[in-house]
Amino acid sequence: MFARQAINAYAQVGVQTGAMSASPVKLITMLYDGARAAIARAKFHLENGEIVARGNAISKAIDIVDNGLRAVLDHEAGGEVSANLESLYEYMVRRLMLANLHSDGAMLDEVDRLLESLASAWAQIDETSQQAEQ
Repeated sequence: MFARQAINAYAQVGVQTGAMSASPVKLITMLYDGARAAIARAKFHLENGEIVARGNAISKAIDIVDNGLRAVLDHEAGGEVSANLESLYEYMVRRLMLANLHSDGAMLDEVDRLLESLASAWAQIDETSQQAEQ
């Protein structure tokens, strides 16, 4: 039990350290990675019949999408892209809630694929911006 707490604390420090030194684009990619990791945990718990743990993992993914990704959208500067992302994030949150309600792994996979696509685009933006700085 103590070893697990120590590992979790160590991992949390690593994430916090990475976030403090990350660019805004890298922070977005970290949010995508975090949401995808939560969905992966939810799928694991779904397969093992761990209802409470599954619900907690899905709640974490919803929190990241809704209070992380969706909350940082800049509707004034982002225009149509920002509006489209907001609609997509709302859709993802609904699908995650339904996945939890119906114990539906296919819905979790769907949201994970959407997040993977967006994360890939942001990773390319991050790579391009890093190359431009050099």
